[in-house]
Amino acid sequence: MSVFATLVEQLAELLEPLFAASATAAAIIAFTALVRLAVHPLSRAAARGQKARTRLAPQLAELRVKYGSNAKDAERLQKATMELYAREKVSPLSGCLPSLLQLPAFFLMYHLFSNAEIGGEPNGLLGHALFDAPLGGRWTDALADGGMFGGAGLVYVALFVIVAAVATFTYRRTKRQMAAAPMTGEQMPGMVAMTKVVPLLSFFTLATVAVVPLAAALYVVTSTTWTAVERVFLYRDTPMPVAQL
Repeated sequence: MSVFATLVEQLAELLEPLFAASATAAAIIAFTALVRLAVHPLSRAAARGQKARTRLAPQLAELRVKYGSNAKDAERLQKATMELYAREKVSPLSGCLPSLLQLPAFFLMYHLFSNAEIGGEPNGLLGHALFDAPLGGRWTDALADGGMFGGAGLVYVALFVIVAAVATFTYRRTKRQMAAAPMTGEQMPGMVAMTKVVPLLSFFTLATVAVVPLAAALYVVTSTTWTAVERVFLYRDTPMPVAQL
């Protein structure tokens, strides 16, 4: 934890000439960008895997038809599916790796700005702020000190606006991508429900920003925005239906 705190402090010192009192907040954003750059190769691999799974959809549908929905054939279906993935060199778990590898960084940020002490010494980072909002504070603290449109409250309003805009963009794009995905044969059980729920997941970020320390919220907002832009780039050649006006 102390090494992580030192890294944030050093980044803040480098950025202080540009961002003055908000240098630590800028350092958190820069740190998030560095984490996302580190896992970008895995994001590219996940995109390739997703495109490959879309390409294999007709073959997967044939397997489901072949083995049916009989419980006795479930194991054979799973084995045949994994053999198909192995033959085509597709990993069914590749899409999860970028998110899983970011979790340690997020939890480190959360704990760093939730503890009064680090390594037995006072946590000096808690004295830093983004404008009028302390980096160790939460939305409830901002509401209690000046309300939603007070100095600290306005910082959260700005974050909520950014998250809502990114979530809406992601929701619409995900809906269009799932609508364009080939569906041959019988759909897997629960697939219809999944296509309704998955696009809404991006809005859960609003709840996260509301309950975690501001520093962790900055990490989440930066990472979510990065993901939205990154997916546009990585899936730019994915067919999408024309939106109806």
